[in-house]
Amino acid sequence: MQVGIIGAGSVGSAVATVATRQGHDVMVSNARSPDRLSSFVDSIGCKAGAPAEAAVFGDIVLLAIPLKAYHTVPVAQLEGKTVLDATNYHPERDGHIDELDRDEITTSELLARHLPKSTIVKAFNAIMAADIERDGRPTGSPGRRALPIAGDDVAAKKVVAELLDELGFDTVDAGPLVEGRRFQKDTPAYCVRMDSEELQRALANGAP
Repeated sequence: MQVGIIGAGSVGSAVATVATRQGHDVMVSNARSPDRLSSFVDSIGCKAGAPAEAAVFGDIVLLAIPLKAYHTVPVAQLEGKTVLDATNYHPERDGHIDELDRDEITTSELLARHLPKSTIVKAFNAIMAADIERDGRPTGSPGRRALPIAGDDVAAKKVVAELLDELGFDTVDAGPLVEGRRFQKDTPAYCVRMDSEELQRALANGAP
């Protein structure tokens, strides 16, 4: 699979490393010149490009940038694509977003409004970057870590679950995109190492 990654911070870099290791063709991008990524891409064997190039490149595209920059995400190039939303809302970093402060919308729904012709799946927001590289285990391993996802498209979520399995993780589907609030920051399911059964229980307690 071709995986495009918009954002070369800790989460984007960790996913790029693990996905490349598992044989996927990866292009990582940042907001600056791709040349700044040369040492990283050489070390893991992936490609570098601009965000628009990564968007076109990927069969699936991971968005791993600060939420405050979501409006810079290329729209036309992501039309018809499945976009993994790894963003989290940090007002001290992102500035206050009234709709989020009032809990009228989730970060993924905000992104979906920006990308109306893309399919958004919330994923990779509830795991620390370092854990992406060290916690993956083969399919069927006892106590294998599970990661939550949410989205409105069943077929897209199936593809995402298959990708997560290849990267070493079980998947627990929290439901439609709005249910991403069950594993956002400050919920029981956020960035805690759990197997599938434990994660299901945490998600059940993760929303008002």
